[in-house]
Amino acid sequence: MNKMKLHFFLVSFLMVQLSFAQVDSTKSASNNQITDMDIPVYNFDSLAPLLHTTSDKIYIVNFWAMWCGPCVKELPIFEAYQKNNPNVEIILVSLDFTEDIETKLKPFLKKKGITSKVIVLDDPDANTWIDKVDSNWSGAIPFTIIFNNKNRSFHEGDFKDMQDFETKINNTIKNK
Repeated sequence: MNKMKLHFFLVSFLMVQLSFAQVDSTKSASNNQITDMDIPVYNFDSLAPLLHTTSDKIYIVNFWAMWCGPCVKELPIFEAYQKNNPNVEIILVSLDFTEDIETKLKPFLKKKGITSKVIVLDDPDANTWIDKVDSNWSGAIPFTIIFNNKNRSFHEGDFKDMQDFETKINNTIKNK
């Protein structure tokens, strides 16, 4: 009888251990979906080269933040455009705090289904870098730059819809 109890105990113990292992692997798999996103942190000097090109390729750089209502509202426009125009490079420059990347930004991006390239700009001297981006920029966000090697336009404020966005792109790149 003691052998039977011991055998039952060992089998039960192993089953409990295996069930905990499965729960832990499920937790880590769902957490990895958030943490697998690569969100680099740049200062302005490392961001500046991304604001210029020698290529005919169209680049769109959008300055935004999670706390900015109009910024969040237009994110689906960038995502839809990126999906339909894979030859265009969109870079979403988040102005959120670097300490919020893991706990707030990554979950936010996952929830919103954002797959475009996201970087965080961590440069406290906004008074100098804003003018380097565009001397006419007040610093308000959202702010978007559309450019290639021949043409460039700056847009302070949000795009109302896809038609508005495509019109700005066409006026900047395709019709000049």
